Amino acid sequence: MFICEHINFSNQVFAVVGNLCKIILFCRGNSSIFLTAEIGGEYMSVKSAGNLSTLFDVGGIVGGILAGHISDKLRARAITAASFMYAAIPSMLLYRIYGSFSQTMNIVLMMIAGLFINGPYALITTAVSADLGTHSSLRGDSRALATVTAIIDGTGSIGAALGPLLTGFLSTKGWNTVFVMLMLGALIAGLLLSCQVVAEINDKTSKLMRSTSGLQSSEGNAMNWLR
Repeated sequence: MFICEHINFSNQVFAVVGNLCKIILFCRGNSSIFLTAEIGGEYMSVKSAGNLSTLFDVGGIVGGILAGHISDKLRARAITAASFMYAAIPSMLLYRIYGSFSQTMNIVLMMIAGLFINGPYALITTAVSADLGTHSSLRGDSRALATVTAIIDGTGSIGAALGPLLTGFLSTKGWNTVFVMLMLGALIAGLLLSCQVVAEINDKTSKLMRSTSGLQSSEGNAMNWLR
């Protein structure tokens, strides 16, 4: 019962985090056209700026692959997702400050921001959904995977709708306001994962302690046998 309640809580947390990621993705994607309109003191056409902003998604592809690889190696989904969300904050800040210096700087910083923003979302909607949907407490219920995936990915659609709306409203107050909102969203998403992060750290610590104690016990038995 406790495990099922834990899974339901995890569903809700990851759904909210996925929603925040989707808000950031759509705000960032829609605002890139306007934010890159002038680079290095030279005006860019809307078409050129729109084409340039697609590199944000290129960075997102790399981020999704990297987040999945790291989480598989560490077997720590929440730690990986939270780390990416926290890293997204300085990446967005750097893009806002230095993105207009040159086209090369803009491209590099945009791809880095896409990497850290899209990585957690790709991880949550794929690997995390599969982990929760196939948990042993669900007793092999194949329908659970579809339900969990629908909850997490479906909730993200709310963020997809809110993203452009918030961008349009906040852009009237200045693009700095938009970036503050994006960074706050990333911070909140990282903080929401704190319980899962602590649980994963405790689990890994306990496994390390058990393996260490088991090794010491086997060494002690070997010494006694030699005596």
